[in-house]
Amino acid sequence: MSLGKQVRLNRLFAHPSGRLCSAAIDHFPIYNEGLPPGLRHLPQTLDAVMAGRPDAVTIHKGMALALWGKYAGIVPLILQSSVVRPNDSASELIATPEDAIRLGADAYAIVAFMRGDTEAAYLRKIADAVREATRYELPVICHVYPRDPEDLSRISYTPEDIAWAVHCISEVGADVIKAPYCGDIRAEAQIVSDCPVPLVVAGGPKTSTLEEGLRTMADAMEAGVRGATIGRNIWGNENITAAMRAFNAVIHDRISPREAIENAFPQGAMA
Repeated sequence: MSLGKQVRLNRLFAHPSGRLCSAAIDHFPIYNEGLPPGLRHLPQTLDAVMAGRPDAVTIHKGMALALWGKYAGIVPLILQSSVVRPNDSASELIATPEDAIRLGADAYAIVAFMRGDTEAAYLRKIADAVREATRYELPVICHVYPRDPEDLSRISYTPEDIAWAVHCISEVGADVIKAPYCGDIRAEAQIVSDCPVPLVVAGGPKTSTLEEGLRTMADAMEAGVRGATIGRNIWGNENITAAMRAFNAVIHDRISPREAIENAFPQGAMA
């Protein structure tokens, strides 16, 4: 690995735990599910996330240009490039690795959906991004999601499908892979063991309680993943800063979800 890429990866995984606990605020153009408060008020949301001390933040180019200046050089920036949806109603790249370098980002994020007729096209996009990013010694983080073969508009969480997706992305050269947690510690441990690059998990859909989301992260850490990138379960919480702190505690300090909530939230506050 080149020195430039190693420097950037070391910044992402700089915590003494060796794991990454990052926040993603890149959901609106991807999921097309309306505009919840956490996405409607992005300046306030970003400030609240940063107060919780994430290891990195993933955002789109326009938000980086508008909002990232006061945090530049303080926390690693991951530039999200993709506007895509599982049903392929959107499948576009709106930023390049050169854009990421010009913005001072430490990594370039790109999304891929596996299974279905467009699987190979996604793999080509990832390979093209890796080739271009290599010119700048820029790590590529691929957010990969396997689609349910019975309904390609849905994400599959089966261990077999996730293992397939992770292996496909490792074949085309991504430096870090983010994939859903399969829900089984032993199966996830096997996926981690077979993955040649750092594997982090996605925060997943919004859970009914914060403790439920934290429990999922605790199980994923038990399986040996290198961290997580969380979106809706942080910016979708009424207390964004406290939620960010709770995920940090579970991922880095490996404390229980209940203890993490008790430590992160003001006394008497609901999580």
